[in-house]
Amino acid sequence: METALEAKLLSILAISAVALLVVVTGGIVYLTLVEWRDRRRKSRADLDSLPRRRNAKAQARQGKASKASKTKSKASKTQAKATKK
Repeated sequence: METALEAKLLSILAISAVALLVVVTGGIVYLTLVEWRDRRRKSRADLDSLPRRRNAKAQARQGKASKASKTKSKASKTQAKATKK
């Protein structure tokens, strides 16, 4: 009888240990995801609070790029006209 009681007790302890392991692992995963989400929100908030100067610089770079593409298209049109003549 004692061995049957000990076997039940050990199986209950083993199941409890596995359940506790699953709960702790789930908690760690949850906390990690919450921290990741908070860091992402904070970085987005920091980007939104940056001065508009950086955005103006980026727009200026885009403007230069579009001017360069317009210049290239004008040059190709000029070449096309020259070949027609």
